[in-house]
Amino acid sequence: MTEFEILIQQTGWSVPEAAKVLGYSEGHVYRWKRGEEVPRDGVINLLRMQIDAHKGAQSEGAFTFIDLFAGIGGLRKAMASAGGRCVFTSEWDSFAQKTYHANFPDNRPIAGDIREVDAAADIPEHDVLVAGFPCQPFSIAGVSKKNALGRLHGFQDETQGTLFFDVLRILMHHRPAAFLLENVKNLKSHDKGRTFDVIRRKLTEELGYTLHTRIIDAANFVPQHRERIVMVGFRENTGFSFDDLVLPGRAGRGMRDVLHPEDGTETPESHFTVGREARVSDKYTLSDKLWQYLQGYAAKHKAAGNGFGFGLVDGDSISRTLSARYYKDGSEILVSRGAGNNPRRLTPRECARLMGYDDSFRIPVSDTQAYKQFGNSVAVPVFAEVARLMRPHILALTEGPGLRKVG
Repeated sequence: MTEFEILIQQTGWSVPEAAKVLGYSEGHVYRWKRGEEVPRDGVINLLRMQIDAHKGAQSEGAFTFIDLFAGIGGLRKAMASAGGRCVFTSEWDSFAQKTYHANFPDNRPIAGDIREVDAAADIPEHDVLVAGFPCQPFSIAGVSKKNALGRLHGFQDETQGTLFFDVLRILMHHRPAAFLLENVKNLKSHDKGRTFDVIRRKLTEELGYTLHTRIIDAANFVPQHRERIVMVGFRENTGFSFDDLVLPGRAGRGMRDVLHPEDGTETPESHFTVGREARVSDKYTLSDKLWQYLQGYAAKHKAAGNGFGFGLVDGDSISRTLSARYYKDGSEILVSRGAGNNPRRLTPRECARLMGYDDSFRIPVSDTQAYKQFGNSVAVPVFAEVARLMRPHILALTEGPGLRKVG
C-alpha cells in the first residue's frame, strides 16, 4: 500500500472527494493510489494537515476506551456518543479495516490479529475495554454447523473460542475501570450454560470485576429482531443497574424507517438508487430462478412442519435478524414489490440504516463485503443507550477520589 493510499484512507475521502479537494483529476488520484505516479510533496503535506486537524478536533473525551474485534466501528460510535475517545483499535479483516478507516479518519493504524498484540507494549492505558468478541463459536447456526462437521466448538474451538482469553489477558494487564462486551444471545445457554459460567468466573472471581448482563432486542430501537447479550463490568461496585436502561419500544416502528422511499425525496446514491426518483437499482430484485427456488424451499419445509423459509417485509414490518450470510440470497429479509412482482434484497444503505448507522456512514466496499459487515455489526442505538447508562459510573471510577487502578 502506498503512502498516498494510507493517507487517503485516514482522511476518509473517496476518490472523487480527494480529487475535488486536492484540485487534481480522478485519474491522477487513482494513479497515485496504485503507485503508478508519485504525488507532489504539497499533496502529501495537505493530506497530513487534514488528518492532524481531525485528530485535534477529536483529542478530547470524557473517558478513553479501546475497541477490540472492532468490525466497522459500531461499538466505537456508541461509546463516542457518550463522550468516549478511542485510543486503540484491533480488527483482523482487511475489508472491515477499510470501512473503519473511511468512517474514523482520525484513527491510528489498526492492529490486526489480537493474538499478536502485546498488552503492555502495544495498548495504551484506557478507562474502558470494548469488545464484540467473535460470535461464531457460540451462535446457534455456528454450533449446528460444527456439530454436523464433527468439529469442536465454543471454548474447545482453537481457532476462535480462545480469543475471549485475549480479552482477559488485556483486562488483567491494564485493569481498566470498566468493560463492555457483546455476543449472541445463545452464549448464555451454550453447552448447558457451562461456557457462560467460565466467562462469568473469569471476569468476577479471577479478575474481581462486577458483572451485569442483559439480553436486549434491537427491535426496541430499530425495525429488526436482533437479540444480543450485553455484558457490562466495573472494577468496583458503582451501583450500575440495567434496570435504568431506557427502551423506546416498538410502537410505530417499521421497515418504512429504513427503506428507500423511491419517490424523489431522497438523493440518488451511487449504484444503490438511480434516476430522479432515486429508485432502487434493478440488480437488487431477485431473479425468477432464485425466487422460485426460495418459494419451493419454504413450501417444502412448511410441509415438514419447521420454520425455515424466506422473510418477506413491507413498510409496517419488523424484520428478522440481518446476518453475515445475507449476501448469499437475502432470504431472511426480502422487500415485497407487490403482488405478481419478485421481491428484492435490501441495499447496503438500507442494511446500514437497519443497524442504526446514519446516512453519513461511508460504505467503501463491495455489496458482498458490505452485507457481511453489517450482518456482523451491532445495532448502534442499543449500545449508545448502554454507553449512556455506563458513563456516570465510568466517570465515578476515573474522576472520583481514591478510586484508582489497582493490581
